[in-house]
Amino acid sequence: MPYFYFDPWYMIAIAPAVLLAMWAQWRVQASFAAAAREPAPLSGAAAARHILDSAGANDVEIEAVPGHLTDHYDPRTRVLRLSEDVYGSRSLAAVGIAAHEAGHALQHAENYSLMAVRNAAVGVANFGSGLGLFVFMIGLAMALKPVAWLGILLFGATVFFQLVNLPVELDASNRAKAQLVALGIVPAADMPSVNGVLNAAAWTYVAATLQSILTLLYYASYLTGGSSDDR
Repeated sequence: MPYFYFDPWYMIAIAPAVLLAMWAQWRVQASFAAAAREPAPLSGAAAARHILDSAGANDVEIEAVPGHLTDHYDPRTRVLRLSEDVYGSRSLAAVGIAAHEAGHALQHAENYSLMAVRNAAVGVANFGSGLGLFVFMIGLAMALKPVAWLGILLFGATVFFQLVNLPVELDASNRAKAQLVALGIVPAADMPSVNGVLNAAAWTYVAATLQSILTLLYYASYLTGGSSDDR
């Protein structure tokens, strides 16, 4: 069974996604560092507050959290949490990231359907991610194809989550870009720096989606194209 954890064919199968993820992470860091040097009229927290209040989402709280790019919106508590690099920084990078997270809060406030589906799928995806592959390996080791297929089905919840999460993230970025310009937080001439940060972040979600799909297809190939002994 340990063979599955060190299977070189698996690394080859997901190599496109891994390479894309590495490139995306490099691009995020590079674009964020460049945009962090460009001044903005508001801090990340102030920009997020302005966007939320302008949309009537006054009940969403904003908090600072430790870490680098740990920004997120929690729909359960209706709290937008911004990292130290974003919360108090008056830079284009900060307002871009803050506006993106505010975009998620607006999705929640407007009952954006895909966000509701994503939130509902989080628990199932987390459950299926680890358990699915474990069940698959048990089924394969015991030559019980129905059990192996059950494992793949469970892991499919992770793929479903990623496929839903991707458009949710893209929509949040599009909302952020529109609001930053419409509310006069960032002049249109300065938007390329913000776009660079948000577009780079979008590629990380594309990479995550691709990796989950390639992983699912790879393990499914064991049941449709031969056993592990053939590899």
